[in-house]
Order: sequence, then C-alpha cells, then structure tokens
Amino acid sequence: MLDSATLQKMGSREESVLDLNARHARIVGHPPRIQPLKSSELSADAVEANNNLRKAVSIPATDKLPDFTATMLRHPALYQSHMLLSLDLFRGALLPRDREIAILRVGWLCQSPHEWGEHVKIGKNVGGLTTEEVARIALGSGAAEWNTHDRALLQAVEELHADAMIAETTWTVLSQSLNEKQLIELLVLVGQYQGFAYLHNSLRIRLGEDNKGLFAR
Repeated sequence: MLDSATLQKMGSREESVLDLNARHARIVGHPPRIQPLKSSELSADAVEANNNLRKAVSIPATDKLPDFTATMLRHPALYQSHMLLSLDLFRGALLPRDREIAILRVGWLCQSPHEWGEHVKIGKNVGGLTTEEVARIALGSGAAEWNTHDRALLQAVEELHADAMIAETTWTVLSQSLNEKQLIELLVLVGQYQGFAYLHNSLRIRLGEDNKGLFAR
C-alpha cells in the first residue's frame, strides 16, 4: 500500500511539470487506431441512442455522431451496455458537482485529452464548477483552497488511481458527507471513467472542434 506522503505528492503535482503538448502529440497527433464508422454506415437507432446520452448531460442533440461513439458502434452491444451504465451514473445518487470533480480528476490523472476536455464543459454546465476550480482539480487534493469534502473526494480518486482502494482516513471523511449508496456509486464512477480514459487514449480518439483537451479550463 502506498504511503500517505506519496499520495499527497501525487495529489499536489504541479501542472507546469507536465508536457501537455507532448501528451497531445502522443495521443491525438497520430491517426486513430480504429476508424469511426462513416455517416452512411450509421443507423437511426445509433443516432437516437447518442442523443439520449447528450440529453442526460444537457448537451443539444445532433445528427452527427462524435468519433468516439462512431468508433465504439463497431461493437454495438458492448457500447450499449457501456452507455447505459454512464446514463445510470448521470442520473445517480451523487451530486453533479461531486460527480464532475471525480471524473475530471480521473481524466487528469490518466492524462486523457478527450475525457478532460469534454468534462470541463460538462463540469461547468451541469456541475456548476468555475474556471478556477477546474484549474485546481488539475493540481489535485494538495491545493490549499479545497474544503474538507472536496479534498477528500479528490484524495479518494487519487488513492484509487494509485493504489486501487480508498484509504481508511479518506473513507472516514467521505462517510460524513456521502451516504452508503453514494460511496458505492463513487467507486463505480471512478472505475467507469478510468476505463473511458483507456478507450479514448488507446484508440486515439480525435478532439472535437470545441474540445481543447488538457488545455481546457
């Protein structure tokens, strides 16, 4: 098990030490490893399924599927299951602000340009996060301005990422503000978005025109 000093150092890692340009070049500077389906290959059901997900996160409907969806629809049954879990999480027990803080911290720790950029927009629109809070999420739990709950939430994500479990002290603090249903949901949420980061990064999913990747704030 990692010691608290290691986890704290990880949580307070300065953004300036990260070469964001190099990370972008590594992931989105090369062609996708699996090409998304073309518009002519997409069914009406696929477009409708995507718009149901967009509606859940307060994003306008569109006839054009994002590259991630159009790629995942090469395995439609798996994509549908993955999407249903995401919808359940967006309609779940966690407050939208807590959910987006956790997702953004996962996206940053995984250095996932697509995930981070998309959820900066969602975190602001749905979770009410400010630009300053988004910047602090990149710094992690070590930033001085967090309240007790937010710091513990970020620590939980950092501990899961580094050690595959939440430490006892962090769990105790979170248990004071989250109920049992929310605590279970948090674990599933972090695992789901760690998995999304694997997909976005390894498939080299393109960034949309309004997605600034790891530079988004």
